[in-house]
Amino acid sequence: MTDTNGNGSGPTGAPALNVLVQYVKDLSFENPNAPRSLQPRQNPPEIGIQVNVNARQISPEDFEVSVTLEASATESEEVLFKLEVDYGGVFRLLNIPAEQIHPIVMIECPRLLFPFLRQVVADATRNGGFPPLYIDPIDFFALYQQRAAQAQQAPANAN
Repeated sequence: MTDTNGNGSGPTGAPALNVLVQYVKDLSFENPNAPRSLQPRQNPPEIGIQVNVNARQISPEDFEVSVTLEASATESEEVLFKLEVDYGGVFRLLNIPAEQIHPIVMIECPRLLFPFLRQVVADATRNGGFPPLYIDPIDFFALYQQRAAQAQQAPANAN
């Protein structure tokens, strides 16, 4: 039997992951000590980065996935900049087995969003007067495994 509508969405269609839209949900850049923080420095600043992935189902086949990233640069006790961005996308999953949906949503979808999020971060830091902050690739599979391990430990710690 063949899928006759040609878009892969029929009952015998091939599995598909489609990006319907992507967007900046929230963006905040703080340069609290400007213009002093923009002066040349002897040493590179200390950069701290935290990443989190969230998802919610918005229809039977569509999921909103957001990657939240917080970055800060400090030198000694002085904050040079603080950046918070929530970058999202809506993804359509077709003909995906139920047991594979959660890993795809939490690993593959953020992986597809990351290059665009990385560019938003670089542009925001550059527009704030600093060299662009190019974030190294993120291992979303390792992040997924870490979250799963924490979720398993939480009920054990509650007893």
